[in-house]
Amino acid sequence: MKIAGVQMDVSLGQIDANLEKMAALLRQTSAAGAQLTVFPECAATGYCFESLAEARSLAQPVPGPITAAMTRACKSNGSYAVFGLLEADGDAVFNAAALVGPEGVVGAYRKVHLPFLGVDMFTTPGNRPFAVHAAGDLRVGMNICYDASFPEAARSLALLGADVIVLPTNWPPGSECTASCCINARALENGVYYLAVNRVGTERGFRFIGQSRICDPTGNTLTAAQGTGEEILFADVDLARARNKHYVRVPGKHEIDRFADRRPEMYTLLTKPHGLKHPARPEPRS
Repeated sequence: MKIAGVQMDVSLGQIDANLEKMAALLRQTSAAGAQLTVFPECAATGYCFESLAEARSLAQPVPGPITAAMTRACKSNGSYAVFGLLEADGDAVFNAAALVGPEGVVGAYRKVHLPFLGVDMFTTPGNRPFAVHAAGDLRVGMNICYDASFPEAARSLALLGADVIVLPTNWPPGSECTASCCINARALENGVYYLAVNRVGTERGFRFIGQSRICDPTGNTLTAAQGTGEEILFADVDLARARNKHYVRVPGKHEIDRFADRRPEMYTLLTKPHGLKHPARPEPRS
């Protein structure tokens, strides 16, 4: 099946305009045969908010009006979409991504790892377990931006059965190595397709670098954005290839399985709270 990533500019605070643009681009990718289209982090709202109150004014519940609008677009095109938004839940605001299809909201994700940047200075850290959701026959796992720098996040989704991990992101300058190296590594480590979709343009003085890419289960780049402008990427996904973790290179002499060869009993240090606190970040809100 075909998947697509839409590298696009976003208008800060202009939800209706952003949704209209996303719906038009979804028509384009669906017409080209894409069954899943991925948009950037905070594509519905923008990212560079300067206070929690400002962000909260644009946050919506999931399901809510934003996901309802994208559901209508998916239903019209018979396809699925992942996109970023700000999710309201009580007093908390989460940097979130939603997977929607013709049937409505299929799944949602709250960003677990928060950099001290933009709206993430004010949002609440994700508080739900990693999960994989079905977009038709495709098993989709969601991370957001900074999550890609933590291999445990992608590994968790792979162990849950993801065929593809999607990463809506807002990479600013300084993220070039993440774009050019980490995405390929996450795909290779987990034997999955990995689709990272960045935004472009400038927002409140922050420039975004593009460099979206799609990698295959061996870590090879299938396609990558050619510049820092708006662009659509397409790639084909082979489900059997994503689900086979046992690679036979020379039968009986060179075989690897990155799942069966794991040693979880040696990784217990990873599950211990580190007790560290970012020097500039306030205490997390529940």
